[in-house]
Amino acid sequence: MPRRPLIRRWRLDGWTVGTLAIALLVATPILAVIGIALAPSDGIWGHLVDTLLARYARNTFLLMAGVSFGTLVIGVGGAWLVTMCRFPGARLFEWALLLPLAVPAYVIAFTYTDLLEYAGPVQQGLRALFGWQGAQDYWFPEIRSLGGAGAMFTLVLYPYVYLLSRAAFLEQSVCVLEISRTLGRTAWGSFLTVGVPLARPAIAIGIALVLMETLNDYGTVSYFAVATFTTGIFDVWLGMNSLPGAAQLACLLLGIILVLLAVERLSRRRQRFHHTSARYSPLPRLRLRPVAAALATLACLAPIALGFLVPGAVLVSFAVSGAGQAGFLGVVANSLMLAALAAALAVLAGLFMAYGLRLGAGPVLRLATQFASVGYAVPGAVLAVGVIVPFAWFDNTLDRLLRDSFGLSTGLLLSGTLVALTFAYVVRFLALSLGTVEAGLGKVTASMDQAARTLGHGPLGTLYRVHLPMIRASLLTAGLLVFVDVMKELPMTLLLRPFNFHTLATRVYEFAADELLEEAALPALAIVAAGIIPVVLLSLAIRRARPGSGQG
Repeated sequence: MPRRPLIRRWRLDGWTVGTLAIALLVATPILAVIGIALAPSDGIWGHLVDTLLARYARNTFLLMAGVSFGTLVIGVGGAWLVTMCRFPGARLFEWALLLPLAVPAYVIAFTYTDLLEYAGPVQQGLRALFGWQGAQDYWFPEIRSLGGAGAMFTLVLYPYVYLLSRAAFLEQSVCVLEISRTLGRTAWGSFLTVGVPLARPAIAIGIALVLMETLNDYGTVSYFAVATFTTGIFDVWLGMNSLPGAAQLACLLLGIILVLLAVERLSRRRQRFHHTSARYSPLPRLRLRPVAAALATLACLAPIALGFLVPGAVLVSFAVSGAGQAGFLGVVANSLMLAALAAALAVLAGLFMAYGLRLGAGPVLRLATQFASVGYAVPGAVLAVGVIVPFAWFDNTLDRLLRDSFGLSTGLLLSGTLVALTFAYVVRFLALSLGTVEAGLGKVTASMDQAARTLGHGPLGTLYRVHLPMIRASLLTAGLLVFVDVMKELPMTLLLRPFNFHTLATRVYEFAADELLEEAALPALAIVAAGIIPVVLLSLAIRRARPGSGQG
């Protein structure tokens, strides 16, 4: 049989061309980083290899290993307890375990530094209680260290693993669990040999998200003076004034992330787990004995207290005792404006690309869309390097052209403006929008499209009249997720913001870096308050995750 024409198979209509154009535009920063990394770095790379590169690599990998282990234990253990066991507070912990997700890592780092440093209330209390005179009389762990940074990340990032693990546990068939018990497995044995293996793909995705967020962070590792690849990009770019050197470090970090993603996908491909029954009924919650119930309550309460309640109380006390801040409302307005604009653009781009894939999902289109979605896996510092290069090239080219033709100088039209910053936000968080919108469109059956077409509606009319009313919740969720992530984003904002332009995230970082923690409390609380909204939505979503039952 002769093959169909390539153009017909690719459906080169407006939707396909537009989707490819958006994918190419979003992929430009990543390609720019690779391109600039090939330029000479004037010996910077050799200097890094001889001096700092090994330290960057060691700290980064140790941080990743520690955070992976901590979030795995807390996230998976907490998810199993609240899903499969009955103990005091279990229903409360179902959603409360997500609360630390609202706290950025750099915010919790600032609060615990104030609590645990030598002059902080914890060590002061210990000295008063035991009569110690100075640091030479006792040992106390150093909070500003690699281990301290790992603990901070663990406390605020474990909800990623908890969220996906709990959703996977809720979707498991009760028959499989009952069979394991009839074969002599204890509750703990069923958890290790049945529950965890069945949830393994979801757990792996959760760990991957945790590692991406860890590698993206700059505020925490910078404040704790932990040299990682992210801090190295800042130091090489701004301290050594070498953009090619920063791009080379960025490419190395990007390669690490791509390897992590490839390993995660390969491991799931080689080891698959399937449910052998389609029967779903309310999960049999094991009623724990008093001692075990008390331990379970304590195990669930500890990460909530350490990751949300304690830093929240510190921030509230600072905000109450601290003086009012001039210009705070302006900073709030800047953050809200940027977050709303980036969320709207990301949702529009995600909707266009998702619908373009629905109309004609050829291999080229899918490959381009998947590459454009890598932005969420790329740290903000890396994307900042990739955004500044093409924008600077455009500004310089246009300025040179107008100088040669008309004697006019345009200066920098895009570089160092809100346009560059907003574009960077969209590139980084488009994957969130695209994935959420795709999930919403996936619930609309193809027969509805066919019915709309038989009634005379084209693709645009079908989208407007059929799909949009049905996926409004997905669009709202996508916009909200992007909005909150933009509110918390720090590395890209620090590097790309216009001069003297502040957001809540940059104001918190600058105050804390100057040890003005009371002044940092109010903007930090505003960021946390904005982050609580998606936490509530996520908790409601996982409660409805179990097929055949509206209860967890």
